[in-house]
Formats: sequence, structure tokens, C-alpha cells
Amino acid sequence: MAKQFLLSDQTLFRDVDVFEIDYVPEFFNYREPQMSELAYQISPALRGGRALNAICTGLPGTGKTTSVLRVFTELEQFRGKVLPVYVNCQTDRTKYMVYSRVYATLFGHTPPRTGLSILSVMDAIGDSLQKRKLSLVVCLDDANLLHYDGVLGDVLNSLLRLHQDYPGVRTGVFATISDIDLDLVTDLDPWVVSVFRPTMIYFPPYDADEIRGILRERVRAGLYPKVLSPEMFDIIVEQTMESGDVRVGLDLVKRAAMHAERAARTEVVREDIMAAYEQARHVHLVCTVRALSAGERLLFRQIAELSQEQTEPLISKNIYAAVKDTAKIGYTVFFKRLQKLNSLRLVDMIRVRSSDRTNEIVLRYEPEKVREVCG
Repeated sequence: MAKQFLLSDQTLFRDVDVFEIDYVPEFFNYREPQMSELAYQISPALRGGRALNAICTGLPGTGKTTSVLRVFTELEQFRGKVLPVYVNCQTDRTKYMVYSRVYATLFGHTPPRTGLSILSVMDAIGDSLQKRKLSLVVCLDDANLLHYDGVLGDVLNSLLRLHQDYPGVRTGVFATISDIDLDLVTDLDPWVVSVFRPTMIYFPPYDADEIRGILRERVRAGLYPKVLSPEMFDIIVEQTMESGDVRVGLDLVKRAAMHAERAARTEVVREDIMAAYEQARHVHLVCTVRALSAGERLLFRQIAELSQEQTEPLISKNIYAAVKDTAKIGYTVFFKRLQKLNSLRLVDMIRVRSSDRTNEIVLRYEPEKVREVCG
């Protein structure tokens, strides 16, 4: 007998977009204090002044981007006063690309690909903001990537000093940082810090109850009733906590429901979740590696390569002996990077001897996948 499949107009999803990483929910719980602080930083712009600057810092997947976008959505009602611009620094990695994003938001189209210098783009932006009396608020999402590339200081300095060439222009910057060890106030040049002077807004990791609450709301909004039983929901929460990243859970729900659809089931079963997890669990890996510096990414890749070459357990001091020449770092920097990989749940550090800080290092992902993602 031929296998029966769900018809093309039959689906388990009420709204599949609910499970996308860039989805901005109407009600965003567990980040009210942070969003209130962001709103406070913007409030001067609503009265014709300049928004205050802020750094949103926290591990990947802690709601930094969603919080900023949620506040930016509320700014739509003040369109004649404030222009919010979101810049994804994972794709916009140069000063020209950042200003192109501002230009596109301001004029409704991107600047010409050729024949227009960055000074011309900045001139068009400054002139328009000046004439329309708009206060500009720019979110540099994953700004640490610009810092690694050595362009963040120039971007901040030019944005925050636009008023010097275009009197009356007011600009504020929100920078989200996924590198919790990065201290921009210390690392940036003094003349940049003098105009930046940001407020620090910390986003702590979600705890188990918060992850459960976030996933429950998304399931309620994105799936039809009875598609995901309480038992299956608990399995998804458990798998999400394993990675510590709520984005893994969102992707896991989506893939599990799609797997059930493909099998012509009207509800998700354990088989769907286990099959989906093989793909969804790499969401944390991919997103977290993007937040690493070049040196941290190199060490992570080298650990993956060593785990393929050796049959014995990887010991921290042996790893250092193998990588110190190519990485050109001392043991203190090496151990700090190792601790960061551990805190980001990319590796596990298992104490062997406390006397000399010797640890066994275990990869949490397949070495081949780590090498692929690290590039």
C-alpha cells in the first residue's frame, strides 16, 4: 500500500516564523529590566536630544539582539523624531557597509555599489538627518567582530562625531557584545571612549525555568494544539539545557515538527526530536564560534585537530606544548582562552590534578564539524 503523506495544505505549524532566530515576539519575557534600561537610554532622543550610548553584554543566546529589536519596534510610533538602524556586524564588517545600512534605512534603498565614496554616503546621511531633524540610534549587533577587524573605533568615532560636520545631528550607539571577556572601554582609543562613554547592560544566561517559559510561549504561538505533548516538550527543554542556548531549542522544535510532517504524523514523537537534534544542536556551535576572536577560534580548531590525531585523552599542558609555537601565546593567555571555550560550552574541562592546573579537555562537538565551522 502506498504511504500516505500530509497534503500540501496540511501543516503542524500555526506560524513557522515564530521559531526563526531573528523573530521578534510581541511579548518578550525575562528581559524587562534590560529593555527598560535601553528605553531609558533612548528617552533623550524622544525629546529632541541625543540618545545615550550603551553596551549590551552577555553570552550568545541571552536575548541581547531581541531586546534591542523589540525596543526599536516600539520606536516606530516616533518615526518623525528617531531613526533606529540595526546593523548585523556578522555581515556588515566594514565602515562603508555600516554607513550603507544607515543610508538604506534613511532613504529606502542602498547607495550605488560603485562611484560613491564613503564620504559622499556620510554627507548624504548627515545632510538628511540635519534637514529632517532626526535623532539617529544605531545598533551595532556583535560589535566585537568589528573590534577584532580593527574598525570599531573608527566607526564609533565617525558616528558619534557627525554633529561636528553637520550641526544639530544627534547620534547614539548601542553595541551588543557576545565576548564577555572583552572590555571595550579599556581596549578602545581614549578619543573614542571620550565620545562613547557607554552604559553597561548585562544579559545573564537564561535559567531552566526561563528557557522552559520562552519555549512554551513560542510553541503556543507557532504550533497547533496537541502537536507537542508535555512529555515531548520536556525532552526538548532537556536537550536545550544541554547546550545552554535557547536558540537550539527553537530550532529543535521547528525541525522536530517538520520531521513529523514529513512522516505524515499529526504530533511530534521522540523519534522526531532525536532526528532533529542532530542538526539543531549545531546552532549553538555556529553562533558561538562567530563570537570568538581569531586567536580563540584558532585554538578551538587546533584542539579539534589534536583530538583527531591522538588516541589518548587531551591534557591542557600537552595541548599548550603542541600549539604555543603557531599560536605565539604564553600559557596564561592560552589557559584564559581555554577557560572561555569551557564557559561557552564548546569544550569540557575536567580537573585531573589541582596542584598544577592540569585538565583533561573534551570537545562537545565532532572534530570534523568544529574544523568546518572554524574555517
